[in-house]
Amino acid sequence: MAKKKLKTHKGAAKRFDVTGTGKVKRYKANATHKFVTKSAKRRRRLRKPALVGDAELKRVRRLLPYM
Repeated sequence: MAKKKLKTHKGAAKRFDVTGTGKVKRYKANATHKFVTKSAKRRRRLRKPALVGDAELKRVRRLLPYM
């Protein structure tokens, strides 16, 4: 009997990318609106992607089995 294939969580697939070295890249929260209250420095930092931390990595990997 063949092993069942796992389904990719499509919501997670749209939000995360896997780098060439296998790390998981994410985009930062709070970067879409209400920029009047945020400093220019903070807005610049929010533009840059970040890596998923060790605490969440196992959970994200489970959602993206083939990435």
